[in-house]
Amino acid sequence: MADSRTSADGGMETSYGFREVADGEKQGLVNEVFHKVAKRYDVMNDVMSMGMHRAWKDATISALNPRKEAGYKVLDVAGGTGDIAFRIVEASNRLAHATVLDINGSMLAVGAERAEKKKLSDNLTFVEANAEELPFDPNSFDAYTIAFGIRNVPRIDVALKEAYRVLKRGGRLLVLEFSEVDLPLLDRVYDAWSFNAIPKFGKAITGDAEPYQYLVESIRKFPNQQDFATMIREAGFSRVNFTNYTGGIAALHSGWKL
Repeated sequence: MADSRTSADGGMETSYGFREVADGEKQGLVNEVFHKVAKRYDVMNDVMSMGMHRAWKDATISALNPRKEAGYKVLDVAGGTGDIAFRIVEASNRLAHATVLDINGSMLAVGAERAEKKKLSDNLTFVEANAEELPFDPNSFDAYTIAFGIRNVPRIDVALKEAYRVLKRGGRLLVLEFSEVDLPLLDRVYDAWSFNAIPKFGKAITGDAEPYQYLVESIRKFPNQQDFATMIREAGFSRVNFTNYTGGIAALHSGWKL
């Protein structure tokens, strides 16, 4: 089937939703999607998760439990609008420093503006760069987070190896991503919602259904929980596990650099 998931062996590199594209073409197409939705990104997440993304993100921060000490450094990748980074800084009593990295300048602009309003700019650095080529020295960060972004990276295996490289020994990887629903009835309901309602809502909110169609399809192409856990282990991480949220609509993957 066109919507079959890719495996731990790869396949996302040339998968633009259900459409196969040439090697090297995906990144530009994904960039265009996020330029279009940047100003409505949080609304988009509300639509795609039925509002649950906020609870999932809060659970991610609880799992991370950022240290309340100056010098604690987190890299939040594909986090342009700052949603995860803001939570991390607040959970550390505004002592942590979060570097927000995104390949998309439109998303970063939204995040920087929000940081100013929240008076968090001193705790944040915004960097425009590629998750596959992080512009940081090895052993630079205590934690690496990425929420709903890894499936949009063409070479996921490369991004995971980069995550391992920039983490300190004892550093933690946390990946929150839409995943494979493991409850049969919920599976059918979520599929109907995703393919029938989300693109229509997207068009109503932004005037363009196509970005939402891609995002829905990309969820169905992303490796399932077990396969993605295998990819994290293959990148070098230890004590790899995952926690399903809302019947597997989303999953939080964890790994350690030991």
